[in-house]
Amino acid sequence: MEKANIAVLVSGGGTNLQALIDAEARGEIASGSIRLVVSNVKGAYALERAAKAGIPSLTLTKKACGGQAGFEEALDKALREKEIDLVVLAGFLSILSGDFSARWEKRIINIHPSLIPSFCGKGYYGLKVHEEALRYGVKVTGATVHYVNEIPDGGQIILQKAVDILPEDTAETLQRRVMEQAEWILLPKAAELVSARILKEKAGNKA
Repeated sequence: MEKANIAVLVSGGGTNLQALIDAEARGEIASGSIRLVVSNVKGAYALERAAKAGIPSLTLTKKACGGQAGFEEALDKALREKEIDLVVLAGFLSILSGDFSARWEKRIINIHPSLIPSFCGKGYYGLKVHEEALRYGVKVTGATVHYVNEIPDGGQIILQKAVDILPEDTAETLQRRVMEQAEWILLPKAAELVSARILKEKAGNKA
Protein backbone atom coordinates (compact mmCIF):
# COMPACT_ATOMS: atom_id res chain seq x y z
CA MET A 1 0.00 0.00 0.00
CA GLU A 2 1.25 3.45 -0.88
CA LYS A 3 1.93 5.67 2.12
CA ALA A 4 2.54 9.37 2.64
CA ASN A 5 6.16 10.04 3.62
CA ILE A 6 6.34 11.87 6.96
CA ALA A 7 9.17 13.98 8.37
CA VAL A 8 9.10 14.89 12.07
CA LEU A 9 10.83 18.09 13.23
CA VAL A 10 12.08 18.12 16.82
CA SER A 11 14.10 20.23 19.26
CA GLY A 12 14.20 18.26 22.51
CA GLY A 13 13.30 15.01 24.22
CA GLY A 14 10.97 13.79 21.52
CA THR A 15 8.04 12.45 23.57
CA ASN A 16 5.62 13.39 20.78
CA LEU A 17 7.96 11.75 18.24
CA GLN A 18 7.83 8.59 20.37
CA ALA A 19 4.02 8.75 20.39
CA LEU A 20 4.10 8.89 16.58
CA ILE A 21 6.62 6.02 16.30
CA ASP A 22 4.53 3.87 18.67
CA ALA A 23 1.27 4.70 16.86
CA GLU A 24 2.79 3.72 13.53
CA ALA A 25 4.07 0.45 15.04
CA ARG A 26 0.54 -0.30 16.30
CA GLY A 27 -0.91 0.37 12.84
CA GLU A 28 -2.76 3.53 13.94
CA ILE A 29 -0.90 5.57 11.33
CA ALA A 30 -1.73 3.36 8.38
CA SER A 31 -1.67 6.00 5.63
CA GLY A 32 1.74 7.42 6.48
CA SER A 33 5.26 6.37 7.41
CA ILE A 34 7.96 8.32 9.27
CA ARG A 35 10.91 8.56 6.87
CA LEU A 36 12.97 11.33 8.44
CA VAL A 37 13.57 13.10 11.76
CA VAL A 38 15.14 16.56 11.70
CA SER A 39 16.45 18.30 14.82
CA ASN A 40 17.49 21.95 15.03
CA VAL A 41 19.36 21.19 18.28
CA LYS A 42 22.56 19.14 18.34
CA GLY A 43 22.34 16.09 20.58
CA ALA A 44 18.58 16.34 21.16
CA TYR A 45 17.36 13.11 22.80
CA ALA A 46 14.73 12.81 20.07
CA LEU A 47 17.59 11.76 17.73
CA GLU A 48 18.24 8.74 20.01
CA ARG A 49 14.58 7.79 19.69
CA ALA A 50 14.85 8.00 15.89
CA ALA A 51 18.00 5.85 15.89
CA LYS A 52 16.33 3.19 18.09
CA ALA A 53 13.41 3.06 15.66
CA GLY A 54 15.75 2.85 12.64
CA ILE A 55 14.59 6.20 11.22
CA PRO A 56 17.18 8.33 9.37
CA SER A 57 17.84 11.65 11.10
CA LEU A 58 19.53 14.92 10.41
CA THR A 59 20.64 17.91 12.52
CA LEU A 60 20.31 21.36 10.96
CA THR A 61 21.09 24.46 13.00
CA LYS A 62 20.53 28.06 11.99
CA LYS A 63 24.10 28.81 13.05
CA ALA A 64 25.60 26.14 10.78
CA CYS A 65 23.30 27.18 7.92
CA GLY A 66 24.12 30.90 8.29
CA GLY A 67 20.70 32.01 9.53
CA GLN A 68 16.98 31.43 8.96
CA ALA A 69 17.04 31.56 5.14
CA GLY A 70 19.92 29.09 4.88
CA PHE A 71 18.32 26.82 7.47
CA GLU A 72 15.00 26.73 5.58
CA GLU A 73 16.77 26.16 2.26
CA ALA A 74 18.68 23.17 3.72
CA LEU A 75 15.48 21.86 5.34
CA ASP A 76 13.49 22.19 2.12
CA LYS A 77 16.23 20.34 0.19
CA ALA A 78 16.33 17.50 2.76
CA LEU A 79 12.54 17.13 2.69
CA ARG A 80 12.41 17.04 -1.10
CA GLU A 81 15.27 14.55 -1.34
CA LYS A 82 13.30 12.17 0.88
CA GLU A 83 10.11 12.90 -1.13
CA ILE A 84 8.36 14.03 2.06
CA ASP A 85 4.60 14.61 1.82
CA LEU A 86 3.84 15.71 5.39
CA VAL A 87 5.92 17.62 7.95
CA VAL A 88 4.98 17.16 11.62
CA LEU A 89 6.30 19.66 14.15
CA ALA A 90 6.66 17.75 17.43
CA GLY A 91 8.12 20.06 20.06
CA PHE A 92 9.97 21.99 17.36
CA LEU A 93 10.91 25.31 18.95
CA SER A 94 11.85 27.30 15.86
CA ILE A 95 9.28 29.39 14.01
CA LEU A 96 9.20 28.72 10.25
CA SER A 97 8.81 31.71 7.95
CA GLY A 98 5.62 32.49 6.06
CA ASP A 99 7.52 31.85 2.84
CA PHE A 100 8.44 28.32 3.94
CA SER A 101 4.96 27.46 5.24
CA ALA A 102 3.43 28.76 1.99
CA ARG A 103 5.71 26.41 0.01
CA TRP A 104 4.35 23.53 2.13
CA GLU A 105 0.76 24.73 2.40
CA LYS A 106 -1.52 22.26 4.21
CA ARG A 107 1.49 19.93 4.46
CA ILE A 108 2.86 21.07 7.86
CA ILE A 109 1.06 20.33 11.13
CA ASN A 110 1.94 21.36 14.68
CA ILE A 111 0.83 20.33 18.16
CA HIS A 112 0.28 23.10 20.70
CA PRO A 113 -0.38 22.40 24.43
CA SER A 114 -3.51 24.54 24.85
CA LEU A 115 -6.97 24.93 23.36
CA ILE A 116 -6.20 27.51 20.66
CA PRO A 117 -7.00 30.47 20.60
CA SER A 118 -6.12 30.47 24.33
CA PHE A 119 -2.48 30.75 25.43
CA CYS A 120 -0.91 30.59 22.00
CA GLY A 121 1.19 32.64 19.60
CA LYS A 122 4.72 33.96 19.84
CA GLY A 123 6.46 33.13 23.12
CA TYR A 124 3.88 30.55 24.21
CA TYR A 125 5.66 27.22 24.34
CA GLY A 126 6.72 24.63 26.91
CA LEU A 127 5.87 25.29 30.57
CA LYS A 128 4.94 28.95 29.86
CA VAL A 129 1.64 27.81 28.32
CA HIS A 130 0.66 25.84 31.43
CA GLU A 131 1.86 28.55 33.83
CA GLU A 132 -0.41 31.06 32.07
CA ALA A 133 -3.39 28.68 32.14
CA LEU A 134 -2.95 28.29 35.91
CA ARG A 135 -2.39 32.03 36.41
CA TYR A 136 -5.66 32.83 34.64
CA GLY A 137 -7.50 30.18 36.63
CA VAL A 138 -9.11 28.44 33.65
CA LYS A 139 -10.73 25.12 34.58
CA VAL A 140 -10.10 23.36 31.28
CA THR A 141 -7.06 23.30 29.01
CA GLY A 142 -5.91 20.74 26.43
CA ALA A 143 -4.04 20.46 23.16
CA THR A 144 -4.59 21.48 19.55
CA VAL A 145 -3.21 20.14 16.28
CA HIS A 146 -3.31 22.72 13.52
CA TYR A 147 -1.94 23.43 10.07
CA VAL A 148 1.07 25.76 10.07
CA ASN A 149 0.87 29.09 8.27
CA GLU A 150 2.66 32.45 8.56
CA ILE A 151 1.08 33.22 11.98
CA PRO A 152 2.49 31.33 15.01
CA ASP A 153 -0.27 28.90 16.12
CA GLY A 154 -2.58 30.64 13.64
CA GLY A 155 -3.34 27.93 11.07
CA GLN A 156 -6.59 26.02 10.63
CA ILE A 157 -7.40 23.69 13.54
CA ILE A 158 -7.46 19.96 12.73
CA LEU A 159 -8.16 18.37 16.14
CA GLN A 160 -8.56 19.49 19.75
CA LYS A 161 -8.91 17.61 23.02
CA ALA A 162 -9.80 19.08 26.42
CA VAL A 163 -8.06 18.23 29.70
CA ASP A 164 -9.42 19.26 33.11
CA ILE A 165 -7.24 21.36 35.39
CA LEU A 166 -7.13 20.02 38.95
CA PRO A 167 -6.98 22.28 42.04
CA GLU A 168 -3.58 20.91 43.09
CA ASP A 169 -1.99 21.22 39.62
CA THR A 170 1.43 22.76 39.08
CA ALA A 171 2.67 23.73 35.62
CA GLU A 172 4.73 20.51 35.60
CA THR A 173 1.88 18.14 36.54
CA LEU A 174 -0.43 19.87 34.09
CA GLN A 175 2.14 19.66 31.29
CA ARG A 176 2.50 15.92 31.89
CA ARG A 177 -1.26 15.28 31.91
CA VAL A 178 -1.86 17.35 28.77
CA MET A 179 0.83 15.25 27.04
CA GLU A 180 -0.60 11.93 28.22
CA GLN A 181 -4.31 12.71 27.81
CA ALA A 182 -4.21 14.92 24.71
CA GLU A 183 -0.94 15.43 22.81
CA TRP A 184 0.12 11.79 22.47
CA ILE A 185 -3.39 10.85 21.30
CA LEU A 186 -4.11 13.79 19.00
CA LEU A 187 -0.84 14.02 17.07
CA PRO A 188 -0.91 10.43 15.69
CA LYS A 189 -4.63 10.83 14.87
CA ALA A 190 -3.95 14.07 12.98
CA ALA A 191 -0.94 12.53 11.19
CA GLU A 192 -3.20 9.70 9.98
CA LEU A 193 -6.00 12.07 8.93
CA VAL A 194 -3.71 14.36 6.94
CA SER A 195 -1.72 11.45 5.43
CA ALA A 196 -4.98 9.89 4.23
CA ARG A 197 -6.03 13.24 2.69
CA ILE A 198 -2.66 13.57 0.91
CA LEU A 199 -2.94 10.04 -0.53
CA LYS A 200 -6.46 10.80 -1.76
CA GLU A 201 -5.25 14.01 -3.43
CA LYS A 202 -2.35 12.14 -5.06
CA ALA A 203 -4.72 9.45 -6.37
CA GLY A 204 -7.02 12.18 -7.70
CA ASN A 205 -4.12 13.86 -9.51
CA LYS A 206 -3.18 10.57 -11.16
CA ALA A 207 -6.75 9.87 -12.29
